[in-house]
Amino acid sequence: MNLTIENILLVGSLLLLISIFAGKTSYKFGVPTLLLFLGIGMLAGSDGIGGIRFDDPQFAQFIGIVSLNFILFSGGLDTNWTAVKPILKEGIVLSTLGVLITAVSLGTFVWFVTDFTIYESLLLGSIVSSTDAAAVFSILRSKSLALKTNLRPTLELESGSNDPMAYVLTIAFLTLVINQDQSFLSIIPLFLQQMILGGVLGISFGMSSKYIINKIKLDFEGLYPVLVIALMFITFSATDFLGGNGFLAIYICAVYLGNQDLIHKKTILKMFDGLAWLMQIVLFLTLGLLVFPSQIIPYMGIGLLISVFLILVARPIGVFISLIFFKMKLKRRFYISWVGLRGAVPIVFATYPLLAGIDKAHMIFNIVFFISVTSILIQGTTLSVVAKWLKVGLPETQKKFNTTDMLLAENPKAEMKELLITPDCFAVDKKIVELGFPKNAIIAMIKRDDSYIIPNGLTKIKSQDTLIVLADRPKIFEQVYKTLQTNKA
Repeated sequence: MNLTIENILLVGSLLLLISIFAGKTSYKFGVPTLLLFLGIGMLAGSDGIGGIRFDDPQFAQFIGIVSLNFILFSGGLDTNWTAVKPILKEGIVLSTLGVLITAVSLGTFVWFVTDFTIYESLLLGSIVSSTDAAAVFSILRSKSLALKTNLRPTLELESGSNDPMAYVLTIAFLTLVINQDQSFLSIIPLFLQQMILGGVLGISFGMSSKYIINKIKLDFEGLYPVLVIALMFITFSATDFLGGNGFLAIYICAVYLGNQDLIHKKTILKMFDGLAWLMQIVLFLTLGLLVFPSQIIPYMGIGLLISVFLILVARPIGVFISLIFFKMKLKRRFYISWVGLRGAVPIVFATYPLLAGIDKAHMIFNIVFFISVTSILIQGTTLSVVAKWLKVGLPETQKKFNTTDMLLAENPKAEMKELLITPDCFAVDKKIVELGFPKNAIIAMIKRDDSYIIPNGLTKIKSQDTLIVLADRPKIFEQVYKTLQTNKA
């Protein structure tokens, strides 16, 4: 069946509905949700029962880039800077040097076992060199996997920030495949330009976005997430236009915004969480439709060999060499090596050789697709088991909620206090967004005279207001008292 204007909404909505219902029960059988979305797309494709013929790598690449914008931005918004700061160096090294070492080691192996040229081999290694943010965020959070020390922030920071490095390497080696006369050293200026501009513009757009969000006065609360979406795409496209790495820029911008006081922040975070899930489903469905299972079968043998080498050799080499100068227990290094999930991002990057029209583009695409599927299937289903085996997971009784998740939940929080604002308090006549309120506490409601107000960032606190404050643990209220400069209740 060919997609037309008349049936695209019907087909799309049915696939989306099926994916949501199927995803609800998938973990009962130990199947990662994202793999299920991919499978539904394949079943609906031309080789499946749906018979939908979709063979447009350019459109798939467009959907992939848009989806990655939302996924990376949502992941950045949900990144707690307090948790990330202690492992910032480890995360940066993993997402740069670790990706480079993984790409080179895997590319060298591919060069030995196939008839690929060295640049084609390194291109394949670069495409699958980064861990997939969508897969890592989705599986870790869906499983509510609690890990010891700073393992989880390390994994989420690495997966959210290493796609830019893989993207630069992919573009660089693709250029070398097309232009055989260029030297390897010619890609270094491109790398420096992409990463430096991406980082600088990311923080710059983050600061300007905060100013715009808090200063603009929109009449409707629902317009604020729309404003942030516009700022997100401006950050990505402007950075890309100026020669920087757009993926790095939007992630840094989102991390900055997620740790600032924003008007209607709760609404923005909820909206992006839902949009990130939607984009993950759409992305995996689209890539499932794009692939032809019958074309993958001839490459299953070599694909499995490369995938096993990536999981058991290339990824651990990248992790262990990157972390060689950091103090970290061996079992933690092994677990980081195991959480090297490949997902939709490598498949999206594999569309670049297709559009460039290089000789082995289809072979590269099919091998990359097979690697992504086996990675999610093998590693994604065993994260909890390996965590238990290596003793890096917390017992069920010690699990704690992620701060952001806890603050957004609709259930009552762990601690609640009513605080009276006296005339001498610092908070009097201040907007909530101006207070610098602790990240893991919220003003859930304000009692003013005989009425109750549900506040937002623009709400001004008045003398004699009673604030109903929720926090995840009692000692947070010490910070709340200092912020409001009020006496303990």
